[in-house]
Amino acid sequence: MQARLLLEDGTLFTGLSFGAEAQMTGEVVFNTGITGYQEVISDPSYCGQIVTMTYPLIGNYGITRDDFESLRPFIHGLVVRRHEPVPSNWRAQYSMGQLLKEYGVPGISDIDTRMLTRKIRHHGVMKGLITTGNERVEELAERLGASQLLRDQVARTSTKNVFMSPGNRERIVLVDFGSKNGILRELTQRGCDVVVVPHDTTADEIRRLAPDGIQLSNGPGDPKDVPHAVKMISELVGEFPIFGICLGHQLFALACGADTGKLKFGHRGGNHPVKELATNRCYITSQNHGYTVLDHTVHGTQLTVTHINNNDKTIEGLKHNVHPAFSVQYHPEAAPGPFDSSYLFDEFLEMIREHKKNNPQKPRQAVLSETLKGELEYAQK
Repeated sequence: MQARLLLEDGTLFTGLSFGAEAQMTGEVVFNTGITGYQEVISDPSYCGQIVTMTYPLIGNYGITRDDFESLRPFIHGLVVRRHEPVPSNWRAQYSMGQLLKEYGVPGISDIDTRMLTRKIRHHGVMKGLITTGNERVEELAERLGASQLLRDQVARTSTKNVFMSPGNRERIVLVDFGSKNGILRELTQRGCDVVVVPHDTTADEIRRLAPDGIQLSNGPGDPKDVPHAVKMISELVGEFPIFGICLGHQLFALACGADTGKLKFGHRGGNHPVKELATNRCYITSQNHGYTVLDHTVHGTQLTVTHINNNDKTIEGLKHNVHPAFSVQYHPEAAPGPFDSSYLFDEFLEMIREHKKNNPQKPRQAVLSETLKGELEYAQK
């Protein structure tokens, strides 16, 4: 079956369909990873986007249950040079095309993805429409022009309910802005008692959970579309140790007085070099973001830049000069990509222990008892 991809500048690509028979619009972006397409498809940070894979062969090792980063795909379309419908891998349970069909996501193959990537790099990301229908190009262009990019991606991808992943060490409240499973996996592997909460959880609700630290997750879209999260973080900075990842990094920066802006074509892939300024050491990182913290806005805040991107010198890491809080723009949990930066979770836990040593607190049970007592007195009024 034929599939078409139309860009807002009028460029039309015609290829073959390998996903669902559907029509969807979204922001057309590219990912430079050689492997990890399943993790890309299931990464909530891609919500509302049509993802172009720059590596020419995609689908050759199939899809397996163990490699999902969320329960379902959130992408609006997948663009590849060549799709392999028959995977060759002992772990494969079904093909990539079957996954896309199951969740209503269109895919297009056999187009010039190199030319598409060069166009995005030159002009920047743009709206696109992917379809398996036979409508006239004029109709598609009209529909694309009238479409609007999503602004509520965090609400679409965040958990709706509080849930726990029990452990016997530090209690971490993981604020889910569209979190990948990898973050929860890294915390639970270290024995943390993790409580996952929705994106709109208030500071008071987090306090009632008596955490030892707060993890701000990755997520899709513009950080300025979730002002309630900025308010929550600003109220908790200094009260609890905080570690932000990707969107969590941008929200942390906004909460501390810095500003963010949109990149021309973003960073997406598992091969981005990041320099740690304190040591001049370079880490190869996994990234997926279209926004960045603006360097000139950090001056005058209580933040210090700790990492920069070796390609374009954008900010990749921040730390608070007074309070126990830091963040990174990249993904230390990887999946897909290198695990060079997984040590940051260990640094987060060490920061929590140091904070607790210097700031002795009441036992968690006493805090919870006081909270319940206050709620009971309020209910009796």
